Amino acid sequence: MPTYRDIGVVLRVQQLGEADRIITLLTRRHGRVRAVAKGVRKTKSRIGGRLEPFSHVDLQLYEGRSLDVVSQVETVEPFGKHIVDDYGRYTAASAIAETAERLTAEEREPALRLHLLTVGALRALAAGEHDAPLVLDAYLLRAMSYAGWAPALMACAVCGLRGAHRAFSVQAGGCVCGNCRPPGSASPSVEALELMVALLDGDWNHAGRTEGPIRREASGLVAAHLQWHLERGLRSLPLVDRTNTGEKSR
Repeated sequence: MPTYRDIGVVLRVQQLGEADRIITLLTRRHGRVRAVAKGVRKTKSRIGGRLEPFSHVDLQLYEGRSLDVVSQVETVEPFGKHIVDDYGRYTAASAIAETAERLTAEEREPALRLHLLTVGALRALAAGEHDAPLVLDAYLLRAMSYAGWAPALMACAVCGLRGAHRAFSVQAGGCVCGNCRPPGSASPSVEALELMVALLDGDWNHAGRTEGPIRREASGLVAAHLQWHLERGLRSLPLVDRTNTGEKSR
């Protein structure tokens, strides 16, 4: 059967039969791929430990009728080892993986930018560079930008008037000016909107100085905007641990 090699990150694993697993990967060249890893649940399996959630791996696969089959695996970066024992990092990584899977509706559709974004976010979580909820919200904002759904933050989403507008409407596409503000729009704080801009731009110095209430307010806007466009909620998002958000910056 035809074989191919690619680098990917493990988004999800599912049990199959008594000894196998179905692995969902976001790969560099082939987009989202679902493949069977045979015998990996056996204690003598040499590759089972390399195909855990959030692992960054180099694989060889051969094409099957409905699912590809993993034949070789080498670890590139064991992100999962540094994530799974920390509840905050684990829940943030789970939301990242679910978002990546939801944004790749078509299997085998190349998604290089999303792959690189996902790898970068998991690497940041594994290294503990920033608070996990900040990493997650930065990822969600940039992933929405990749999908063409980035919220308008520096101009009115309706008329395009430049400026830092104080109303936010998910249905309208982000910040809206006074003339375009639809009923039911939120009135977030200036600080929450500035944090969203900082996360989208990668300004970690600004983001790291923000307090917990501001971070949670911004997170609510990010989550509402994402789930509006996905048309149904992420299962993992309500589980994200935000209880200690902002403590490192105080």
